[in-house]
Amino acid sequence: MSGVETLRAIVVDDEPLARRGLRLRLEQMADIEVVAESGNGRDALEKILELKPDVAFVDIQMPGVNGLQLVQLIPVDSLPHVVFVTAYDQYAVEAFEINAVDYVLKPIEEERLELALTRVREQRANADIANQREQLLEAVADLTKESPEVLEQKLVSGQFAGSAYPDKIAVKDAGKITLVPSSEIDWIDAAGDYMCVHARGETHVMRITMKELEQQLDPKLFQRIHRSTIVNLSRVREIRAHINGEYHLVLDSGECLKMSRSYKNKVQHFL
Repeated sequence: MSGVETLRAIVVDDEPLARRGLRLRLEQMADIEVVAESGNGRDALEKILELKPDVAFVDIQMPGVNGLQLVQLIPVDSLPHVVFVTAYDQYAVEAFEINAVDYVLKPIEEERLELALTRVREQRANADIANQREQLLEAVADLTKESPEVLEQKLVSGQFAGSAYPDKIAVKDAGKITLVPSSEIDWIDAAGDYMCVHARGETHVMRITMKELEQQLDPKLFQRIHRSTIVNLSRVREIRAHINGEYHLVLDSGECLKMSRSYKNKVQHFL
């Protein structure tokens, strides 16, 4: 196909047969070069950053890092044109169309696959590639309801490896990521839009909501005692009751934390 740009593609799907089927179809097209395939989001992220393909065919429903989360984790300057491969219902498909995100439904039809590639080429002909990528990220963020920052913290800390609660919390500051073992955290308190994570005498500051951080912590070990405070239960050495219905918790470090009345039912977790 003289004069037609060759598109470098990656196929991302956790089902080996699905990957093989799509790869065979793409390889039959003279202007498509499949440079890689991947069975999970974490591996796909590494390959996309390394190989920088032009287009990525991404299955949405994958264990660990799913297709929508994968797209959010890719930096905008490395984000290929994304064609979602999905078995989602019509409502999700409509959401993709509204946000100009392309898709092919499983089982994949030849005509629909060719249309998707035509749309990719049309987008590549548009000079405003950066803006298209930004729109894609915004569309995916609307669907997942999770920010790229939160997803990155989950990925780095190992939360997508299979455990419901990561062993380490990823604290990103000035381009550096510090992995703080959850077991070393004494308590956490809020300071405006930031969380202060107190561990082994050090304070780590991270931009995340209390709710998002709470979801990363095992409730068997961590409990919220105030709208702005989470405590490691194993660090509490003394509980002091006050006449106004509040409690004060004294930690091993000597730190004294206030438990508000609305959380006093949590006392049973310490006993």
